[in-house]
Amino acid sequence: MVALDGDVASAGDGAGTVANSPQRELVNYRLENWKTAHAESGKKGEQLVATLKKLRCEVSVSSHGGHQDVKYRCVKWQQLSLKSHKEAHQWEAWLKQYGFATKHEH
Repeated sequence: MVALDGDVASAGDGAGTVANSPQRELVNYRLENWKTAHAESGKKGEQLVATLKKLRCEVSVSSHGGHQDVKYRCVKWQQLSLKSHKEAHQWEAWLKQYGFATKHEH
């Protein structure tokens, strides 16, 4: 999983002063409908939940059969401000892997 070293700002929430800095790479993302990921119980599951919460997603977790069902969504567009173009592409790939719509302009 990619480390979240960037800043997360809600689109239009006024938190974009850092996010709009010209040196930063911006990735916008959202996931309107609930999606469920199966995660191993323990550290991997906890890390996924923590990452989704840092991304300002709604998260619900249920445990059964030695794993966790992590249900999540992010209805409003959010913005992730990252240090480099490479990091932006890594996050964009991760977000897409988990079903998010993304926007990253060059």
